[in-house]
Amino acid sequence: MLSREQVQYIAALSRINLQEEEIVLLQKTLTDILTYIEKLKKLDVANVKPTSHVLPLENVFRDDAVKPSLAQSEVMNLSVSHSRGAFKVPQVIE
Repeated sequence: MLSREQVQYIAALSRINLQEEEIVLLQKTLTDILTYIEKLKKLDVANVKPTSHVLPLENVFRDDAVKPSLAQSEVMNLSVSHSRGAFKVPQVIE
């Protein structure tokens, strides 16, 4: 079981102030977590394949396909204002 001093040290590192009842509760909670981790360490995972996600994931995006697009001159003719092949917009940052 974690000591009271260890919990206070962890709280100090976390920059949190704890009341007396919070120290007692955190002492039990952290001890339970560490006990569970020790149980997990005893598991044989030698034949378990690494995974990044528990569910199978697949890309839901469509494949890229090259399609014809508008010529730059056509796009510039659609804009309100343009200069040297770029759109001109009002200045927003002074």
